[in-house]
Order: sequence, then structure tokens, then C-alpha cells
Amino acid sequence: MKVLALFLLAGTVAFSQPKATAKAATAPILKHQVVKAYPHDREAFTQGLFFQDGQLWEGTGLYERSGLRRVELATGKVLQVHPIGEAYFGEGLAAVGNQLFQLTWKNGLMFVYDKGSFQLQKAFRYTGEGWGLTTDGKQLIMSDGTSALHWVDPLNGSRLATIRVTDGGREIANLNELEWIKGEIWANVWQSNRIARIDPKTGRVKAWLNLTGILTAAEAQGTDVLNGIAYDAKGDRIFITGKLWPKLFEIRAN
Repeated sequence: MKVLALFLLAGTVAFSQPKATAKAATAPILKHQVVKAYPHDREAFTQGLFFQDGQLWEGTGLYERSGLRRVELATGKVLQVHPIGEAYFGEGLAAVGNQLFQLTWKNGLMFVYDKGSFQLQKAFRYTGEGWGLTTDGKQLIMSDGTSALHWVDPLNGSRLATIRVTDGGREIANLNELEWIKGEIWANVWQSNRIARIDPKTGRVKAWLNLTGILTAAEAQGTDVLNGIAYDAKGDRIFITGKLWPKLFEIRAN
């Protein structure tokens, strides 16, 4: 046990203080480059996004406007759409096998669709809010607006594990749209231009991307926040967009 030294100074008693513990290092901010820009529907309030089968799959939000879409990357053309109902605010979107999974914000429901037809097959209930959704190929991973990431069984919707995301010892809240990229979880941080690259084993942020300025001032008029990350595993391409954005960008991160 450490002993504090006692000193008598001008009739007062002073104690020497132990040295402060070194603050945990924060993750670096990486540089990025825009490789290419593609058209994006300005009416799409993007909540979930992934790339598969050569196309984008997008979940959109807002009450009375939420839906599920299949989109042509090169043109931004909506090839298939399924409204989810006026009472629901759509959130994160992911695919496991031949099924699509879509969260709702405050309804506590995860909708499960046939990937080809968009036909609703069933729904799972969960507690708390639904924000972002991705998959490691076997299990679903969801965010709920806090610093938590939950692993979810796609067979029955049960939660299997939870981690807290931190940087420099501080919890990172408002985790939104998610994407699994090369063994990392990438997460938009709501109401910011930042994307966190997260170690799924520890929850620690390994690096940050700051995409401030990726839209010009003219392009940013009438838009909402950055939200939407998709990864083309075959082509090793990363795409990002935002709510009501006119463009979707392919980026490269160093």
C-alpha cells in the first residue's frame, strides 16, 4: 500500500498526491479520398444501406415515407420499392442469406422480408430504440442510439451479446447506421460528419473518418446528416451518403 507523506507547512497539513493516471489515447483521424460520385435520390431519408449483388439496398425513414429499396448504383434509379406503412419510421437494414432485416425507430419491431420479393415474412420484437443494423455474415449487429452494439440472432431476434463503444475511455453515443468492413464495424455518429471504425471484440474505436465538406455548399442545401455506409466486398469499395443527399460517394480511407 502506498503511503502519503505528511508535511507541516506554516501550521497547515499538506499531503503529497499520487500521480494522475495517464489518460487513454484517443483514436487517430484518418485521411480519405473521394474516388467517384454517383447520383442519389434527394427524397431518400437514408437510414440503412448495404451493397450486394451489384446493387445498393436502402432503407429509408420518416413517418409516412419509410420504405425498403433496391437501387441501381450507377444511376441512382430505384428498381424496387416497398413502403413499410405510415405508422413506422424505418431504420437500419441488413441481409443474411435470402432474408432482409429492417429496424423501426420506436415501434420495437424488426421486419423480416424475402430478399427477392420484399414480401414480409415475420417480425421480431426488441426493447429500446432501433437505429443501425449490419451483419458479420452470421449474426446481426444493431445500434440503439446509445454507445451499445448488440449482437442479434437472425433466426429468432434474441440478443446474444452487447458491447460498449469507447474512445480514450469515453463512451461514444449516438451510434447510427452500421457496416461490417474487413472485420471492423463502421458506424455513423448521428448529427456529426464522423464515422467510427470499431473493433468488434473490444468496442474500442480504432480510427475516425471526418467527412466534413464532402458535399459542396450548394449540394448541402436542404439535406440532413451523413448517414449511410455500404461496402462492396468483391470490388473492395466503400460507399457513403446521407439523408436527402443528392450524391453517394465512393471513398478510400488511408
